[in-house]
Amino acid sequence: MTERVLYGYYRSSAAYRVRIALNLKGLSYRQQAVNLLKGEQRDPAYLALNPQGLVPALLDGGQLLTQSLAICEYLDEAYPDTPALLPRDLHERARVRALALSICADIHPLHNARVLKYLEGELEQPEAARLQWIRHWIATGFEALEQQLAAKPQPFACGDAPGLLDVCLVPQVFAARRFGLDLTPYPHIVRIDAALASLPAFAAAHPAQQADAPPV
Repeated sequence: MTERVLYGYYRSSAAYRVRIALNLKGLSYRQQAVNLLKGEQRDPAYLALNPQGLVPALLDGGQLLTQSLAICEYLDEAYPDTPALLPRDLHERARVRALALSICADIHPLHNARVLKYLEGELEQPEAARLQWIRHWIATGFEALEQQLAAKPQPFACGDAPGLLDVCLVPQVFAARRFGLDLTPYPHIVRIDAALASLPAFAAAHPAQQADAPPV
């Protein structure tokens, strides 16, 4: 059997999503660290693998996959006998995809490493201004997401079992806490995150549990 390899960085929200998805589906994988702070994503060897120079990238069955949501949906389609990440109902699938995209396309890109580096470098924004930027955009996204989750309360973000929305939510909450956002206004988000924290698939994917995480 061809080895499954996940290229990622311990603190990358996008790589964190894929770790959770692989764990939920019970799929084994080896991790290959790409240190974003050291610029390893721009090394010629990695760019030859993934010209975008982003993480994660997943090598599965000799095929390379990129972009976390595309990888998650691939896993659902390639391994249908494992726990599903997306619901069967057509309209509910669209709802879950929309909420997942609200995190992955609307919140996370505004505070990822290359955006923060640009704010600090080219735009010469001090740390206080950068933190204000980060907290503003996460809070803006969370305000809408909290309302949408409250309108249809469930044990987890998208039903009775964890799925794609949970895969996206937990890394975003981790990032919100890392940047010091007050989560008090988002009780549904906090409740779901707490329910997921103790599940083995989520606990094993936590940044602190990764081999490339710095020692505490």
